[in-house]
Amino acid sequence: MNASARDLIARLMPSFPLKHSGKIYTDTSEFMDISYGDVIVLNSSSFLVLRDEAERRFGIEDPKYWVKRCRDLNTGQRRILKLVFYEKFEQKIGQMTINCYRSPKKESRVLDLVRGDSRFMQGITLKDEAGNPVRILEIILGKSLDNYVEDLDMDHRTYFHELFPEILEKFMGSCEAVKFMHDNGERHGDIRRDHIFVEYETGAYRWIDFDYAYESTENPFGLDLFGLGNILQFITGKGVHDNASLGREFYSSLSPDDFALIFSNRLINLKKLFPYIPVSLNRVLLHFSQGTYVTYDNVGEMLADLKKGLDDVASL
Repeated sequence: MNASARDLIARLMPSFPLKHSGKIYTDTSEFMDISYGDVIVLNSSSFLVLRDEAERRFGIEDPKYWVKRCRDLNTGQRRILKLVFYEKFEQKIGQMTINCYRSPKKESRVLDLVRGDSRFMQGITLKDEAGNPVRILEIILGKSLDNYVEDLDMDHRTYFHELFPEILEKFMGSCEAVKFMHDNGERHGDIRRDHIFVEYETGAYRWIDFDYAYESTENPFGLDLFGLGNILQFITGKGVHDNASLGREFYSSLSPDDFALIFSNRLINLKKLFPYIPVSLNRVLLHFSQGTYVTYDNVGEMLADLKKGLDDVASL
């Protein structure tokens, strides 16, 4: 049986209510057993578990029982501990099926690669007694890019002319960060608009969550590229515009080629909805449409086209 954490908590964090103190875990394999008041000990570091993390997507909160919000008992700092959890799933892009899986070791490699680079979340890896690579992550004080954009209280035209040029430029910086990963033989694996955090203090865009990997014979970076296309669609449109929100009359004037390849109900030919979007920028979006004949082979190609799009947006 695991030892009690009471004495350790009393010594290192006396302000914590001892009636909630739990057990000490040096093996994190059974992460479902680890909860509020327990302490995870890794080498000489001790972490008080406060709660399980959760993601909120599409209005639904999805608990992540292998990700723990903690307090470092040695320093008092808040940290996120990602414990080892494996899963596999398939992702479809058009007629292609890509095998995806969760790889804690891959995330540890990426954390080592991006250490000191403010475009990415920061953290280290410590192994528990069973050899599980536990990632200890610094908490980014900010909000996800999707919440940041959705919280802007203005119409699309005002947004596009006043705020979008800066948002696009910062997003291009995030694309450069992904290119850096690719140039070093790594992939993000789970590029989504809620996996870029906008830091409160600096306004910097920072990538989070690197533990997904995937196998693709067509293009080793294809899934990352389509993720970037989805984010570009979102920030350009100031949200998602799908067949449910477009209105029957407007929707009837569109063809399947105007919609995205991955999320086939989402409009990606946004110039039809917002005519003031420059052709150069809309052309980038159309590379991710069902009607495209040409897709990007790498992030560098996409960035070259986006630079022209940014110039045209800034000159409006």
